[in-house]
Amino acid sequence: MKTANRATIIFILIFLFNACGPGSVKDEKSVFVYNEAVGISSLDPAFAKNLANIWACNQLYNGLVGLDDKLRVVPAIAESWEISPDGRIYTFHLRDDVFFHDDDAFKNGRGRKVVARDVLYSFRRLFNPETASPGAWVFNNVASIDGTPAFDAPNDSTFIICLKHSFPPFLGILSMKYCSIIPREAIDRYGNDFRRHPVGTGPFRFRMWKEGVKLILRKNPQYFEFDSGRRLPYLDGVAVTFLKDNQSAFLEFVQGKLDFLSGLHPSYKDELLTRRGRLNPKYKDRFKLQTQPYLNTEYLGILIDSNMPIVRESPLKLKKIRMAINYGFDRTKMIRYLRNGIGTPGIYGIIPEGLPSFDTNTSVGYNYRPDVSRKLLREAGFPDGEGLPDISLHTTSEYLDLCKFIQHQLSEVGIPIRIEVHPGGALREMKAQAKLNFFRASWIADYPDAENYLSLFYSKNFCPDGPNYTHFSSMEVDSLYEQSLKIMEETSRIQLYRKINALVMQEAPVVILYYDQVLRFTQINISGLGSNPINLLDLRRVKKITEEKLN
Repeated sequence: MKTANRATIIFILIFLFNACGPGSVKDEKSVFVYNEAVGISSLDPAFAKNLANIWACNQLYNGLVGLDDKLRVVPAIAESWEISPDGRIYTFHLRDDVFFHDDDAFKNGRGRKVVARDVLYSFRRLFNPETASPGAWVFNNVASIDGTPAFDAPNDSTFIICLKHSFPPFLGILSMKYCSIIPREAIDRYGNDFRRHPVGTGPFRFRMWKEGVKLILRKNPQYFEFDSGRRLPYLDGVAVTFLKDNQSAFLEFVQGKLDFLSGLHPSYKDELLTRRGRLNPKYKDRFKLQTQPYLNTEYLGILIDSNMPIVRESPLKLKKIRMAINYGFDRTKMIRYLRNGIGTPGIYGIIPEGLPSFDTNTSVGYNYRPDVSRKLLREAGFPDGEGLPDISLHTTSEYLDLCKFIQHQLSEVGIPIRIEVHPGGALREMKAQAKLNFFRASWIADYPDAENYLSLFYSKNFCPDGPNYTHFSSMEVDSLYEQSLKIMEETSRIQLYRKINALVMQEAPVVILYYDQVLRFTQINISGLGSNPINLLDLRRVKKITEEKLN
């Protein structure tokens, strides 16, 4: 960047931060600052497809419902709802005290009350092919029933959704940021520029976005939620920086310029964490560490569709070879030394820790048993790996250390692995087109229900049209999966989920590596942040104590 351009940007930021007038950042007492290394591509909730966009949109918008820290569906814009006995009709009753942010899109620049027709507009826009939202799929199961429209707003405070068939996770799906409520006036005024001029109902409202430099949000003074009689949020504002280098962001955090750091990056993991996953003692008076299960299962996928030529030519078509790989490396050791103890070894199947259907029955998955690996290789016709051709494992550079660990341990039982590294986008595309035999993958829950994970093994979800990247197919699994969609009672549904999980793991179409953890570091003066298994950043109840009060 030229010096003149850098100086211009700095001048703009100084002006925006210090502009006089009510509500200017200069007057604000507590601004929460965090960094987004990957950047934000849009502030339109219809495009909240990754964590960076989701976190920003969560400050700006509300949906009909939300999730608490235990992943229970809770009221948001809808104060209550009913579901018909057959699980197909959802009737929501809206609050009467929710208002859109003040904005020039409205007459006199003031927001107005949210009514059911706003929900109708928001959902139709999301579902409209012209919007081209990656979240349009959330309404694939919506359809009219006996003359009742798929979406209906019979009055200002009532909204109805009809489904083709029952789908118990649907209420959780409605908590996704795709389903945020927006005003038509803002789309009419800003058009495609709504992506960088958002108008919602959330605890913070838009102030400024210099893409790639800084995003600033201000407190919404008429937000509808209260905590112990006090209107939320507690913070006066939020500022997001966009340093691409994780090491630079870490240094900013250490210097106190960032309030929050998320995740575990190799560039600083050994500085912040001990081998046992605890905060480095030298930082105990400066930082706080929060950890909890994250609905993210990291795994290796194996294409097993025998109708595909690349499978017929691969030793991975043999179930015993796939099982030998599963038994052939030490997940506990891998977590301890490569991830500083962050994560749970993946020995319980595809469903991650943090969901009620997580099953700690070790017979479901695979522990480290090299003796069993060698036995399976002999039974498959490859004693000590003799005659077994190299098996290519496709990954990205970010996971190269894990793959090398697996490569080394499998070589000791006689399984030769060759690692091929690809850019992330290329790997995702080849995986989606079923062009890879053996590949690293992960599945982060879109909504808090195990169906999200079991759909990876439903035969009607074969990629590229669905998320079944292994092309796993089982009539029994399909039957149980379809049966689970008709059961609204959670306990019975969980029993079916666990049975499906066990049946899938018996066939070993995947090698589960670990169940991830949410990892959050904050400055010592930050309180009320909380944590949740979907790693949603919720700043409504966060407080930032000034240095004077802290001392």
